[in-house]
Amino acid sequence: MQTIFQSLLKVVSLSLLLSAGASMTARAQGARLQLTSLDYLAAKASQTVDVNIDAKLLQLTAKFFGNEPDDKEIKALINGLKGIYVKSFEFEHEGEYTAADVELIRAQLKNSAWTKIVGVVSKKEGDIEVYLMSNNNEISGLAVLSVEPKELTVVNILGPVDIAKLASLEDQFGIPDLGIERPAKIKPKN
Repeated sequence: MQTIFQSLLKVVSLSLLLSAGASMTARAQGARLQLTSLDYLAAKASQTVDVNIDAKLLQLTAKFFGNEPDDKEIKALINGLKGIYVKSFEFEHEGEYTAADVELIRAQLKNSAWTKIVGVVSKKEGDIEVYLMSNNNEISGLAVLSVEPKELTVVNILGPVDIAKLASLEDQFGIPDLGIERPAKIKPKN
């Protein structure tokens, strides 16, 4: 009887561990936005940026940064990331993408896992929305949606993102300048 109980306990424990692992994997995958619905816009765009860097490629890329302070900062930031995905389209004329294209992305960001932290609306310049996905007080994903009259950009970063250091990734890996102020560096006292 004791061995049957122990075997049953092992099976239940293994099942719980597998379920927890699957849940964590699903959560990480849940931060990845599906951007393929925008692929057809490349034929209409005058300029297209399409970045797909997974965790393995990020680690390989980190090796190419030097020992300069800015390089070290970028290396530290991308060290724990699981992926960087960017789709950006610039158009010659307004109206070359539709509101439905934007809604396909927004619909993915409207579930309970994502929290909108920034929303800027400008009829003249366009809208910017920033969303975070968090898991137990750790950010597990970031999404930026920039909707301008002649440009549409979606940035999706997977993994623990340090918002204070995010400015280091601007203009790297196809991530546009998001207007994030870099924290002032404290100069040592002599």
